[in-house]
Amino acid sequence: MSFLATLRIAMNALRINKLRSALTMLGIIIGVAAVIVMIAVGRGAQARVEDQIRSLGSNIIMVQSGSFTGGGARGGSGSQSTISEDDAAALGREIDGIQAAAPTLRGTGQVVAGNANWSTTFYGVTPDYLEVRDWSIVDGRGFEPFEMAGAAKVALIGKTVAANLFGDVNPIDQVIRVRKVPLTIIGVLDRKGQNMMGQDQDDIVLMPITTARKRVIGSTQAKSRNVNAIMVKTRDGADMDVAEAGMRELLRQRHRLQVGQDDDFFVRNLSEILQAQEAASRVMAILLAAVASVSLLVGGIGIMNIMLVSVTERTREIGLRMAVGAKGGDILNQFLIEAVTLSLIGGLIGILLGISGDFLVSNFAGWRTELSIDAIFLAAGFAAVIGIFFGYYPAKKASRLSPIEALRYE
Repeated sequence: MSFLATLRIAMNALRINKLRSALTMLGIIIGVAAVIVMIAVGRGAQARVEDQIRSLGSNIIMVQSGSFTGGGARGGSGSQSTISEDDAAALGREIDGIQAAAPTLRGTGQVVAGNANWSTTFYGVTPDYLEVRDWSIVDGRGFEPFEMAGAAKVALIGKTVAANLFGDVNPIDQVIRVRKVPLTIIGVLDRKGQNMMGQDQDDIVLMPITTARKRVIGSTQAKSRNVNAIMVKTRDGADMDVAEAGMRELLRQRHRLQVGQDDDFFVRNLSEILQAQEAASRVMAILLAAVASVSLLVGGIGIMNIMLVSVTERTREIGLRMAVGAKGGDILNQFLIEAVTLSLIGGLIGILLGISGDFLVSNFAGWRTELSIDAIFLAAGFAAVIGIFFGYYPAKKASRLSPIEALRYE
């Protein structure tokens, strides 16, 4: 018997039991759709973490001021100013593998521009800060050396600050007031988005560190070169653990700390934190896909169950076909085609449902998703394999029936 004739007989058998065929496909439909949506959600979570790593900057090590202890009470990180601009310069000069070290002073306050105002965070920085953060300027320019040396009243602002203070107006050469100090905007930073803590990185004002110390923060900080933090970027290919150990040793020497004495600073490898978060999101994506795949297995078991029932119901038909010359291979192919057809049709419907589900999750639930062609082909291929795997046993059972015993079956 030709393949086309076998295919036609299989299709006729499925059309006769339309409701049963539809219910059998339901497990495959749900399984394929679930796999596609779960993989899209998992990849979206991974992409978000990767964006956070890129927005932070690559190969970042953060040095923060230490804590104080007094009267039995211990302050938190940064409660005592223990690191300085000179420490930053020494790190960049003496530690192999360090590309740039950027000291920062941090403050918060109300920023005013005309009749608009906005509460934000401002930083006193050096030009190295933009290099460390891999942060570009989309409009305007950066700080000039004479502006750094002379504590010039200039500033760079993030996209969020620009939108809230100026709307659609070009902010370049506009004047803002930070703690009553007028600063002329010379540049607008590229968009960074949220960091791993959910904070808006574009809600920021940057000014020369000399301006922050002498004009904005106040006289207490102006008398010293101490800073809140130093952001360090290592060179590509450099061993960050070696660089981190070298930084800690150098800072202990500069701060004259004795053996056994606690560090008066904190060193954190931010890239490791984000990479750990990325690994966790990758594991979560795999788990989501694995859970969704269970639905496909359940659907496959449903196909095998229905095909076994079909073999039992059509035993006399099988015996009659064998009696008039059909071979065991023809019977095997017929039932196998029926099982694979159920899987493939269910898989196609599941793909459409999965794409629709991805759209709904992305647009109504507000989750980031990344629909991939690979996930669609994977789900469709899995559905076909399920049909062959779970359909083979009933088909093989049907092909091995004795024609005489089949014709006698009631």
